[in-house]
Amino acid sequence: MVDQISCNGKNILLIGTAHVSKQSAKLVEDTILEQTPDTVCVELCQTRLASLKDADRWRNMDIVKVIKEKKALLLFMNLLLASFQKKIADKFGIKPGQEMINAIKAAEKINAHIIPADREIQITLSRVWRGMGLWEKLKLMFSLVFSFGASDDINEEDIEKMKQEDILQTLLADVKKTHPIIEKSLINERDQYLAEKIRSAPGEKIVAVVGAAHAPGIKKYLANNEKIDIDELNIIPPAGKTGKILKWAIPAAIMVLFATGFLMEGENAGADMIWIWIAANGIFAGIGATIALAHPLTIISAIIAAPLTSLNPMIAAGWVSGLVEAFSRKPKVKDFEAIPEDIVSIKGFWRNNVTRILLVVIFTNLGSAIGTWTAVPLMLKLLN
Repeated sequence: MVDQISCNGKNILLIGTAHVSKQSAKLVEDTILEQTPDTVCVELCQTRLASLKDADRWRNMDIVKVIKEKKALLLFMNLLLASFQKKIADKFGIKPGQEMINAIKAAEKINAHIIPADREIQITLSRVWRGMGLWEKLKLMFSLVFSFGASDDINEEDIEKMKQEDILQTLLADVKKTHPIIEKSLINERDQYLAEKIRSAPGEKIVAVVGAAHAPGIKKYLANNEKIDIDELNIIPPAGKTGKILKWAIPAAIMVLFATGFLMEGENAGADMIWIWIAANGIFAGIGATIALAHPLTIISAIIAAPLTSLNPMIAAGWVSGLVEAFSRKPKVKDFEAIPEDIVSIKGFWRNNVTRILLVVIFTNLGSAIGTWTAVPLMLKLLN
């Protein structure tokens, strides 16, 4: 699907592609080589463009920095998406995104400018994440995790559907039905972002390569020829007030509960509350680290850290255990190189020293949260 659009004195050829179609990949290459545009815009963000050009990108990843910057969950989500795409490629011999690779190579042949026109994937996922409640976040994570099994059952009919959708849309099909933020951030906002990047691209003749799902929206915004505020679309909304309040209120309430136990029921009851808190948080955090097959030192650190970090809104038990795991089993170059292959299976996620660190962070935090909600009712019983 190729549309010719005149906008802002420029001739724009908009190619709506199928991300899993060999025909689309060939159409893109042929169109660019025949039309010799000044600029080629691709539906890639700067990060994804760099990763396509840099085969050694995994070697350069600093896993410790990822944990310290609190981006472990975000990286984990990205890896799950990459896993879904690679499993499709391995099963059907179709490489998702091949049309983008062809567009880049063709642009380089004719010395055209290459513009990564999409919003950074981290910003898009962060805007989705911040716009969801706790239950919606859990459903989102389960949808991504279940992509492991879902991709094994994909048939040719599903492939045809994916030709008309964004890969993220396909993965989150069940979630987006009940949560408009998914559709808004994944499609509508990116339509605006892509349209503005294409409209403002240098040169008089432009070829824009985008997924077919984005083509109608981009055409609509280009037809309006109104400047879109990209900076606003790049803003990551602050955490909700409820989350901020709970972040401090829950530890404060726990401390009040301890004090109440000592004052109303005596030293024995107060001490029992403290031991319940330590045991529940430590045991469940340790179980979480164990499920992730963490190093013994990591499991011990999770058990020790969880009762303390659960009372400190600024730090999480998973960050502590993740750092201990990173230093106890320092990932080697071969671990980073093996990521593309290891992420296609659940076993691979646990086997690889890099992805295991992410699992340690996630499961330790989950265990600590379960420990907190287990301890509170038991502590309240002592007041009766």
